[in-house]
Amino acid sequence: MGETHLTPEIARHIIETVGGSGIPPEYGFQFFSVGLESYLKVIEDEYLTSYIRDGGAAFKMVIGMYGGGKTHFLYSIREIAWKHNYVVSYFPLSPDRTPFHRLDLVYAAIAANLIYPQEPSELIGGYERGIDSLIKRWFMDMVRRYREAGIPDERMRRELNTYVSSLGGYQSTSFRNAVRHAFLALLDKRDEDFNNIVQWLKGEGYDRAIHRRYGILQKIDKSSAFQMIRSLIEWVRDIGYTGLVVLMDEAERIPSMSSRQRESLLNNLRELIDECGHTGFRNAMFFYAVPDDSFLEGRAQIYEALRQRLSTVFDEELNPTGVRIDLEKAEVDPVLDLNQIGMKLARIYETAYGLRLPRRELAETVLNIARGAYNRRYGDVGYKRLFVQKVIQGFHKLRTSGEAVSAEEVGL
Repeated sequence: MGETHLTPEIARHIIETVGGSGIPPEYGFQFFSVGLESYLKVIEDEYLTSYIRDGGAAFKMVIGMYGGGKTHFLYSIREIAWKHNYVVSYFPLSPDRTPFHRLDLVYAAIAANLIYPQEPSELIGGYERGIDSLIKRWFMDMVRRYREAGIPDERMRRELNTYVSSLGGYQSTSFRNAVRHAFLALLDKRDEDFNNIVQWLKGEGYDRAIHRRYGILQKIDKSSAFQMIRSLIEWVRDIGYTGLVVLMDEAERIPSMSSRQRESLLNNLRELIDECGHTGFRNAMFFYAVPDDSFLEGRAQIYEALRQRLSTVFDEELNPTGVRIDLEKAEVDPVLDLNQIGMKLARIYETAYGLRLPRRELAETVLNIARGAYNRRYGDVGYKRLFVQKVIQGFHKLRTSGEAVSAEEVGL
């Protein structure tokens, strides 16, 4: 994938996003990353360029408090995965739209958020996501290959028909029939058929009268969700990608669930971890990001079974096979890390506004706000998110006054 330089337009977008919500932008977070390099290098070297590429599968649980850098970390994983030609699905888990106790909705979220490798210009300018976009990209890539080879359209149509009919024997025959007929619908310019098929592939409903004509004979529910995920992984591999990386980000606190819902969540998580040890989940890596591991507190057998599966701790030197990635343990000196982030954001701020902040006052401002934010580390909002929001506010004050800004002046 290509690189891009920090332009004033990109810089201003970063400042507006980070200074407002405190959430990293989809492109631009790279310009102020600090402290994740060792973790990311191990994931790249030990997994994405070797074990996963060679047919393995893995599950990692990422632990980091709200505003503690989980999303930034997952975006970093996504960028590395794209570099190595993986399809990636990133999505937030939420109680109403994507609850983990409803595995059919988790499959639907994976399918709706699939993104093939993107260039910086595509990320900045906007891009399409979802299994429909991936099918279109697959179709266009195949057509381009034939046209570049100078093959006449009639012969191309025959050979593409033969090619798509020979797709592998996926666990779900309905999935195989769906992607095959979706490809042929694009070839024949049958938009309505394509949309009908994609509706089912995205888990948006099953109409027997409509879908059976495409060889789709099952609805997607909790009993078929894992079968669909396995088939999706196999198909992604068949159409030329290295594999699939799924990034699940618990973006808001999950309210109290019924005992049945909690048991379903735990069973689904246990089954997902176990599936990564089976051959049906080849070339796939799953990341489940949560604020803490309190959901494992319980006395029933399922709690103990999960605790055993999630007990090993990821360590870049001693145990890269560990399941738990604790983002706070990556920080040797949290205030120093914040200070480095702040100075990187200062450069972005200066690029955005075409100015240069006074150096001594800038260094003092960043350190003041870093210390103030870290002192709030036991609050409801992660101190990292609090810091990036407040340091942008501090830059605005420094720009106006020319004097160092204290933590108190930005509400810390």
